[in-house]
Amino acid sequence: TELFVQCLATYSYRHGSGKEKKVLTYSDLANTAQESEAFQFLADILPKKILASKYLKMLKEEKREEDEENDNDNESDHDEADS
Repeated sequence: TELFVQCLATYSYRHGSGKEKKVLTYSDLANTAQESEAFQFLADILPKKILASKYLKMLKEEKREEDEENDNDNESDHDEADS
């Protein structure tokens, strides 16, 4: 476990933006999880940070799209019943 964490931290540090500042940040770890095939399995555990307002906007978009899909499904069900 310690070796894995060391490997993740080293890779993230070397490939991250903190190298110039000599700092390892959460963003470096999240980018490694997203971009490195070897650490891809961590993408759900180390998601990239987003603003709460942006997340809420994304949720509203998803809900709107879902509602539109449901409306379309209901219309096609109604059309089939009329036939």
